[in-house]
Amino acid sequence: MPRSFRDPDSAPADDSSSGRGRRGERRTGRRGSRSAVVAAAAAALVVPLLTAGSPATADQPDGGTLQQQFAAAADRYHVPEKVLLGVSYLQSRWNAHQGAPSVSGGYGPMHLTDARTALASSRTQGRTSSEDARGDSARPLRSTALPARPQPTEKLPARLRTLARAAELTGLDAARLRSSTEANLRGGAALLADAQRRLGHPLSADPEDWYEAVAAYPGGGRGEPSATAFADDVFDVLRTGESRTTDTGAAVTLRATPELRSPQASDRARRTRGRVECPRSVDCEWYPAAYEKWTDDSGTEDYGNHDKARRPGSQKIDYIVVHDTEGTYETTLGLVTNPKYVSWNYTLRSSDGHVAQHVRAKDAAWHAGNWYVNSKSVGLEHEGFLTDPDAWYTEAMYRSSARLVKYLARRYDIPLDRQHILGHDNVPGPTASSVPGMHTDPGPYWDWQHYFTLMGKPFTPKAGPRSGVVTIRPDYDEHKPLYTGCEGAGKPCPEHGSSAVRLHQAPDKSSPLVEDVGLRPDGSPSTTGVNDTGARATTGQQYAVAGRKGDWTAVWYLGQKAWFHNPAGRRTAVPGRGTVLTPREGRTEIPVYGRAYPEADAFPQDVPVQALSPLPYKIAAGQRYVAGLKTAGEYLYAVTYDPDAENFQVVRGKQRYYQIQLGHRVAFVKAADVRVVR
Repeated sequence: MPRSFRDPDSAPADDSSSGRGRRGERRTGRRGSRSAVVAAAAAALVVPLLTAGSPATADQPDGGTLQQQFAAAADRYHVPEKVLLGVSYLQSRWNAHQGAPSVSGGYGPMHLTDARTALASSRTQGRTSSEDARGDSARPLRSTALPARPQPTEKLPARLRTLARAAELTGLDAARLRSSTEANLRGGAALLADAQRRLGHPLSADPEDWYEAVAAYPGGGRGEPSATAFADDVFDVLRTGESRTTDTGAAVTLRATPELRSPQASDRARRTRGRVECPRSVDCEWYPAAYEKWTDDSGTEDYGNHDKARRPGSQKIDYIVVHDTEGTYETTLGLVTNPKYVSWNYTLRSSDGHVAQHVRAKDAAWHAGNWYVNSKSVGLEHEGFLTDPDAWYTEAMYRSSARLVKYLARRYDIPLDRQHILGHDNVPGPTASSVPGMHTDPGPYWDWQHYFTLMGKPFTPKAGPRSGVVTIRPDYDEHKPLYTGCEGAGKPCPEHGSSAVRLHQAPDKSSPLVEDVGLRPDGSPSTTGVNDTGARATTGQQYAVAGRKGDWTAVWYLGQKAWFHNPAGRRTAVPGRGTVLTPREGRTEIPVYGRAYPEADAFPQDVPVQALSPLPYKIAAGQRYVAGLKTAGEYLYAVTYDPDAENFQVVRGKQRYYQIQLGHRVAFVKAADVRVVR
């Protein structure tokens, strides 16, 4: 299990050790040794190396262990080995990903970016474009086309073509830099050494001297050393150490250096631009979304691309929604400044985790496809223009996102659980007709366990083995269910770790997958399609147990019993604890809703009544579902240009709702229709 990283916003750094002046205790030569006292302190905190015969000695295809390849690349380009290990960990956690590019076109353990090649070879996948991101029935549909993917012939920023620079510096072929871990590490080391020279610094053996080169690395090493949050995270990893087995079966260890200090420049308050709402531990800037009037071709006046409000005073913020952009960071910034487009609160850059805020938390962005959720949420878009299912997210972006979510959760009193931290693919369609068009990002390859571990909230057993509630938690690296449709209908996708388990109609892998009548009204089974969420349960989601048989566990899901493989030696769920609901006595079935709106009598005369509009699912008597929040019905009426937030209204009703984990998406039931059974 990955360790939690230090959050400077919640726990101040230990300043008991001295600063950069302790040169007498540091190495004087490239491979010199530290003093006995320092060595003993470091050894006491390091995670021990795995024993011989374990995956620690697994050979890489290029020869030698991965640990040895790190050492050789560092030695060749005179980069401290610890620095090379730390930078690689923040990019890929030392994984090779079978040569597949990241969501932003980065290859190998050093995330050498070659977006042009990645785009040219991409197997286009992605979310549907029919969703109305605003999702407000009181207004016309706000459907927008997805951003055009960058073309291989387009001019790309330096941060998306670092592999070409690595090829120049090393003389190695670009194809080898993409596919060979040994070459990839050499390319990363060469980029670091080149950045160090360009910044006018010597190729020192002391990691402390490399802070600025590390901060320049995500941008390609040629620009300013602006990725200071990335560099701080690298130095945090150097201090605490890390040890893990990679996706190739190789074990890598970075020995802890607890006395290591970042340069004093990094200890100052994080540089920000504008009055951003971000933790000080991330690099963050204010890049405002458009809020202005515009006129369409028929002469009709409209406005965009969000609504002004006064949250949390006007409405509590209950949710944080995780998205991916399906466009480059630069393209995404261009879209959010278009008043005719839609909006979200933050965009995170893949290469270094840099954050841009666009919409204040007090205002309602148009991002989730459900107006009730939009009015009570903050939306985070993560850069990812490659939607191939074997594309992956950088550790730097996971960490920045985790810190931002933790900051927002603390600021707005949002519980850190999967009832409140949702993927876009967990947001319900507001009406029955909207269900098929809802987006499916970030998809089955977002590592929810790692994400919540970074927040200090890993999913762990909370009850005994016979608990009536389970929390989904497969081993991401080992759990690799078959997905199809990547290169054509029915064709298998590349093997990849996943956060999602598949749900069957019977305790048998050959049985059909469960039905989702919202996606398939004809009652046909769900499929293994990578964007088909109809028979999928994802890490952190909680369900009420409906039965057990051998290695299989059944849960209540979309109004039916759904079975998933949960063998004793390789659990895909852990015992959980939570509030469980069932229909009240005398009710044969109850409706479910995609939004928790007030009753009709609660709407004032000048606000149109919003129909409750049940979804196409039913919960039958005897079925049980895990509840999330309990809330009174609310509706934000904000349909006019209102720059001073003076004209919006919040309608509140007496009717109360429970949020439940209905299927892969959440839903709502009336409190009057259910009773609490535990």
